[in-house]
Amino acid sequence: MNNRFPNFDIEFSLHKPVIGIDEVGRGPLAGPVVSCACVFLDYQIDKSILENFNDSKKLSRKKRSNALKIINQLKNHNKINYAIGSASVKEIDSINILEATKLSMKRAVTKLNYNKGNLIIDGKIDLKLNQYSYRGVIKGDEKSYTIAAASIIAKIYRDNYMRRLSINYPQYQWEKNAGYGTKNHIIIIKEKGFTKHHRTSFEPIKSLIHK
Repeated sequence: MNNRFPNFDIEFSLHKPVIGIDEVGRGPLAGPVVSCACVFLDYQIDKSILENFNDSKKLSRKKRSNALKIINQLKNHNKINYAIGSASVKEIDSINILEATKLSMKRAVTKLNYNKGNLIIDGKIDLKLNQYSYRGVIKGDEKSYTIAAASIIAKIYRDNYMRRLSINYPQYQWEKNAGYGTKNHIIIIKEKGFTKHHRTSFEPIKSLIHK
């Protein structure tokens, strides 16, 4: 098996439905954490179509956008389904980023309305949803088409969300950095202060509050 590209090997080894889950936004200083739960309803999809799916971090913005168009076309033909879940900055600061990530994933899974199934999650996060079987997959977005598709959907959703927020907060350049702690973003926070969309439990914001 060529681990550089995803496939359906994990999905074929499990009973349907197999729900792939990935998150975006655990590391940023601003904005929510966003997860996507994705399920392929048909595995007999042309390989030339599936080759558009990979770990979202390996795809250019243009390729991610094209992949999402394909995903939505497949959704319209009942070959794939997905749902988005998120956890707010307030929730991240209240329960910590790991628990907020789990919350966003649970919300995404719940929206799909399956009574049972198999969850395959990028990484080793156990959601403790008793009606589902669970498998953590290290670098899952490089191994599973379902997780790869989820990573693309979540990435684009969150980037677009941060782009919309940046309209009212242009100085922080969220349309470019998506809330991540770039050198320029940190300089601006120290000069201008932080907003309600910044995570006060994350450094350097946490230290600025207690100055």
